[in-house]
Amino acid sequence: MSNELIFIFTVLVYLGSVLVLYRIFGRNGLFAFAIFGTILGNIAVCKCIDLFGLSTTAGNVLYASTFLVTDILSEKYGKKDARRAVLYSFSIMLLWLLGTQMILLFTPNTNDFVSDSLQVVFGLVPRITIASLIGFICSQNIDVFLYHFIWEKTGDDKSKLWLRNNGSTLLSQAVDTVIFTFLAFWGTYPTDVFLSILFTTYLFKALVALFDTPFIYIARKIKPKEVI
Repeated sequence: MSNELIFIFTVLVYLGSVLVLYRIFGRNGLFAFAIFGTILGNIAVCKCIDLFGLSTTAGNVLYASTFLVTDILSEKYGKKDARRAVLYSFSIMLLWLLGTQMILLFTPNTNDFVSDSLQVVFGLVPRITIASLIGFICSQNIDVFLYHFIWEKTGDDKSKLWLRNNGSTLLSQAVDTVIFTFLAFWGTYPTDVFLSILFTTYLFKALVALFDTPFIYIARKIKPKEVI
């Protein structure tokens, strides 16, 4: 299967999963996906791939999907719960950073066969995670602020849902992309590859943001089974 088909498939799977978790678990399902997306996204972003002839990372779709989560929370529950999802994800990423580095401290025995691979992956975690933490906390708070700012300016109009969804996400992801890419990859790749990753990271995040528009309209109609 080509990377392009996998990209389209993963967009549908991740965005669809947000709605499924929301329907079954309510806002707790959205909190869970936000945490899942930030953790796995920190691993997937280490893998460079080609999409439509452009160099990018494999974590863009998953990470971009978390913005749908905060937009649904903003739309259905308000600013407080949207910021709570950001705080939960931020806290778990800190634990993830600590946990991965503690794993590397152990000396493997003669039966071990994965330590070198973990060293390669988790060895990148501090820089990737710190870059992600800074980009995440900045961009997600901007996303929540812009969502409600646009909402206040345009009113609680269903026909303007696309505007507050896309407007907040596209601008906040631009901030996230610049912060994360520079902190995580500057000096790691040749300049031309780095610039390609910077451009394509935002490009594919923007595509996911546009793709998630019908999903937030569906989410607005969903009556979840809230789990205490």
